[in-house]
Order: sequence, then structure tokens, then C-alpha cells
Amino acid sequence: MNKKIGYVLVLLMLSVLLLAACQPAAVATDAPKVDNAPEEITDTELNVLCTPQEQWCQGMKQEFEAKYGITVNYVRMSSGEALARVEAEKDNPTFDIWWGGPVDSFVAAKGKGLLEAYDSPNYGNIRDPQKMKDVDNQWVGVYVGSLGFATNTNWLAAHPESKAPTSWDDLLKPEFTGQIMVAHPSTSGTSYTALATILQMRGEEAGWEYIKKYAGQMAQFTKSGAAPAKFVGQGEAVIAIVFSHDTVNEIENNQMPLELSFPAEGTGYEIGGMGILKGAKHMQAAKLWYDWAITPETQALGPKYNAYQAPTVKGVELSHPELLDVNLIDYDFIWAGENKGAIVDKFTNEIANAENLK
Repeated sequence: MNKKIGYVLVLLMLSVLLLAACQPAAVATDAPKVDNAPEEITDTELNVLCTPQEQWCQGMKQEFEAKYGITVNYVRMSSGEALARVEAEKDNPTFDIWWGGPVDSFVAAKGKGLLEAYDSPNYGNIRDPQKMKDVDNQWVGVYVGSLGFATNTNWLAAHPESKAPTSWDDLLKPEFTGQIMVAHPSTSGTSYTALATILQMRGEEAGWEYIKKYAGQMAQFTKSGAAPAKFVGQGEAVIAIVFSHDTVNEIENNQMPLELSFPAEGTGYEIGGMGILKGAKHMQAAKLWYDWAITPETQALGPKYNAYQAPTVKGVELSHPELLDVNLIDYDFIWAGENKGAIVDKFTNEIANAENLK
């Protein structure tokens, strides 16, 4: 090979090396880019701790996956179980976001340092930020539900001298002894809301006196807050203490013989919450779910999955406005959250333990 040809070959090789060096290096990644998620989202899965009814949890999973192409893994737990699970896993969380369940559980979780602050761009959608959003952006409301009574109409027909209860004191009537069902407050936010409502209305001393009598009227405590409506509809007891939207679901979709009533002197209500868990492994996807869950588009999905809770955002028509057209007390969610542990412990240790839940 003459020197001229050799020189040309060397130049060609150098050119190839320089061109290769200028090309962007391939970035190693465990996950392909998500098709429909915003460009900055690289998470391809999300682990959700879900507290509302199973059908709604499954519906939210399907809707989020269809919109963003991110795989959602969820486990459904009642709010008491969920709080205990999150606390037990605080150093290595299984879940990225907790969606649903009364906000007193989220207040308690915040107090234990279990939630991540997030300044969502969609907070402007919230109807009542003072009640429906944490001041430090650690939780936000995603639905509203009022507490009521569900009475078996077949039993009422067979006992014409009796009527569906329209006050808390009606629950103490002799004919209802051993005929009432409610969940246990150690596992259910529904049941805890009932206790907190009574204590806020009657005060500590009179409230606990009433609760002792109230607990003595129960046929059995259940694990899930919505379950008593189903059992009462099946004739296993006469009255269920549940959120009113659960009664509507049993009447409209399961044709249960139930009559819905409310305590005239006032009833408590829930704001169902949502929070990102501290240490979440899929933080981008968790924030995406959080933003999505407080849009009118998402909150309008509830009735599609037999969930009749009222929305917390503007721009959504109420599916059952009568469920909020009742005498709601000025329920103190912060007090309820901060005192939840002590109230549940007192109830469990001094009034009714949590063994043999149905």
C-alpha cells in the first residue's frame, strides 16, 4: 500500500469515529415509553391502595390504563386496614397512592408522616378547598357521602307498628335490639364516621354513654362499611348504618328491599380522600393519577361503576342530589382524624372487641 492510499484510509477511519462520537448514546431503561402519558412520565405501572367498593376500584383501574397506557395494580382494603397497612410498610411501601376512604384516615396518616406533599395543578377544580384539601397539600377530597340508615322493607311490612328510624335515639328502641348491623370502627371508616358524629353532636360524656347502648343493639359487627346494607337487604338484620350511596347501590343495582332514612337531628358525612404515599416507587405515575382523579371527567365516572357519591370538583352534575339534601352536621374532619386512634381503641377495648367480624 503506498503512503497516499494509507493516508486516505486513516482519514476515513477518523471520520467514522468522529461521526459515531457525535451520535446520542442509547439510554438504558427498564421500561418503554408510555404511549399516552405526558412525555416526562417514564413509569409504566402504578400500585394503588383502593378503599371504595370493588367495582369502582376496578373501573378506575380500567379507565386510567385506557387513558395513559400505565398498568395499574390495586388492592382493595377498608380504610382501617389500609391505614394499618400503610403504617406497617412505611419504610418500604408497597403502594404508591391511596385512593378513597374518609379523610380522617388521611389526617391520621399525615400525622404519622406517611404522606407526600404534592402541589397539584388541578387543585383549582376543588369546590370547597377549606374542607376538601389539606393545608399542606398532603391529601385532597375525591368524593362526598352522607351517613344514613337502611331498613328492610319486608320486616317493616311484617311489623306495621314499627317505622324506619329517623333519629339516632330510634336505634335504641327495644324492637331493634339485636337487629342492627354496622361495621367495626377498627376496620371501617363508615363506622368510625358514625362514632365521631355521635361524639361531636353529644359531647364526650353523653356521647360515650349513647355509644355503649348503641353497641348493645348490634346483631354483629362487619369488616366492611358497605356490607351491612347487603346483609340487611338479605334479611339477616333489620337496620344497617351505612353511607347513603351504598344503600342506593343495593336498591338500584341489586334490587334489595331497603328504605333509606336519615336522622333528623343531623348526620355526619365523609369526604373521601386521596394521598401519595411517602417513598412511593412510581412517583410520576402517582402524581398523574392524583391530577386525573380531581378532574370533572374522572369524577363523572362514579355512576358508571355504581358509585353514587357526590363529586368534590366543579363541573359534575350530582347523580343523586337528595343524598346531600339532608341535615348534615358541621363535621370536624381534623378533630376526627387526630383523635381516631384513641376513639377506636376505647371502643375496641372497653365496648366491643374486633373479634369474629362478619
